[in-house]
Amino acid sequence: MKEPSVWMRWTPGLLVLRDYQASWLAHDFVAGLVLATMLAPVGVAYAVASGVPGVYGLYATIVPLLVYAMFGPSRILVLGPDSSLAPVILGVVAPLAAGDPARAVALASSMSVVAGLVCLIAGIARFGFVTELLSKPIRYGYMNGIALTVLFSQAPRLFDFSVAAHGPLRKIVAIAQAIGAGKANWASFFVGAGVLAVILALRDFRRLPGVLIAVAAAALAVGLFGLDDRYGVSVLGELPRGLPAFVVPAVDRDALTSVLVGGFAVAMVAFADTSVLSRAYAARLGQSVDPDQEMVALGAANLAAGFFQGFPISSSSSRTPVAEASGARTQLTGVVGALVLTALLVFAPNLLENLPGSALAAVVIASALSLFEFQDLARIYRVQRWEFWLSMACFAGVAVFGAIPGIGLAVVIAVIEFLWDGWRPYSAILGRVEGLKGYHDRARYPAARQVPGLVLFRWDAPLFFANAEFFRERAIEAVEQAPHPARWLVIAAEPVTSVDVTAADALVELDKALQARSVELCFAELKDPVKDKFKRFGLFAGIGAENFFPTVEESVRAFVEKYPVEGGDWLDH
Repeated sequence: MKEPSVWMRWTPGLLVLRDYQASWLAHDFVAGLVLATMLAPVGVAYAVASGVPGVYGLYATIVPLLVYAMFGPSRILVLGPDSSLAPVILGVVAPLAAGDPARAVALASSMSVVAGLVCLIAGIARFGFVTELLSKPIRYGYMNGIALTVLFSQAPRLFDFSVAAHGPLRKIVAIAQAIGAGKANWASFFVGAGVLAVILALRDFRRLPGVLIAVAAAALAVGLFGLDDRYGVSVLGELPRGLPAFVVPAVDRDALTSVLVGGFAVAMVAFADTSVLSRAYAARLGQSVDPDQEMVALGAANLAAGFFQGFPISSSSSRTPVAEASGARTQLTGVVGALVLTALLVFAPNLLENLPGSALAAVVIASALSLFEFQDLARIYRVQRWEFWLSMACFAGVAVFGAIPGIGLAVVIAVIEFLWDGWRPYSAILGRVEGLKGYHDRARYPAARQVPGLVLFRWDAPLFFANAEFFRERAIEAVEQAPHPARWLVIAAEPVTSVDVTAADALVELDKALQARSVELCFAELKDPVKDKFKRFGLFAGIGAENFFPTVEESVRAFVEKYPVEGGDWLDH
């Protein structure tokens, strides 16, 4: 097959179009129509949850779907407004917009531009691996925290009142006080609760548009029984007719820092979710996905959304399964869905005017419930308890401090977790075990015997600035605690995958300290790339080429030949 051009490589949609099969068309068309029935109510609901008017949720759905069809590497991934981003967007928009819808849209669109630029730059620079630094427990922690934040942000809308409190604990108190004071609109609550019940009941029936059935029934009930006039049930109202316009969002200097931080947080959450979902569907469909191209596509979609009156978007774990179950073959499904929404805005914007606010809140709550992860956390608690508590720390950070500070805390914890294993890694003194080949950890095999005068010290991590001093201390400790006066210290270096300047200087200091004790420093099983660094740093010449051995056994052989010892067979045969 002919190699794709550079232009084609960055626009996978053109490759799909070039190889498009006629038999796919009917599947993509039908799947697009089914998907559109879910895109409209969900887009409106997430817009309101993010602090902007509902119609902008449709703008943030149409434009990204068209852009992703061109740049996205995944065949069926669906992009659009998402519940996991709503609290992050709301956390920036609500305090700064002060109830001004136009300002709220400008702030949200600016966040989308920032998120888009972050993803684009990271994708072009091939930094798609960065979200892999967020371990599964940490990701569970912040997503559980975000899910809880979404629930508390939508609960007042379910009862058709608002609260000014911030933070989950204060919101719980404020919601309880408002209900106790008689502010709840129970008609709205029962409409929303009914919508939530229908969505949850139909969730496992992928071929049934549960969200559409639920919200259509709620809108029909409002229209037939006049629930808005008779019982004060809040409704969406008629949407403005027409398509999104190209607008460069502008924010004042006072809001710039919040927008930049919020946009970066959105980029992290969006790409972490998108990369996981993209890989999952690629594996299921037997395809491969480039994470860097995925980041470029997500960036382009967010950038386009920001310049066409939208707000930050991500992949959707609820709409993508709908596309798959409906028979989607390619991103033409998303294009069809976007065109249907376009027709809705141009020809029939009044179709959604009777949508109750509590029904939209129920749509968001239903999605938030799917963000919670408990089953796998229970497994993590059983097998690795400290990682479970890391997850709980991330959860508490998001729940107590809010989405953006909580995500920042999750990133800090991820970096600490990443460094911890290398900062204080496992090390072992190796000895000879009767009946076993090789040399083994004396902590695991207490009967293992050390070669008199020889200390075999294994270090199970790269050598770098954070653990260099600890390594030096442990190596000297191994020499001083040896059962016989040491003559050689051999570093079993097979696990050492890298060394930096700080560690190289620490090795020079270690060599001097050992020479003062009349002990030679040697290395065994050092990988060639690491050995190249030793040569560049001058360590190879300084320690002596004769003190580097291909295997641990070769180092033992050289030692017993130089210093004959008794007491057993120290070599494999």
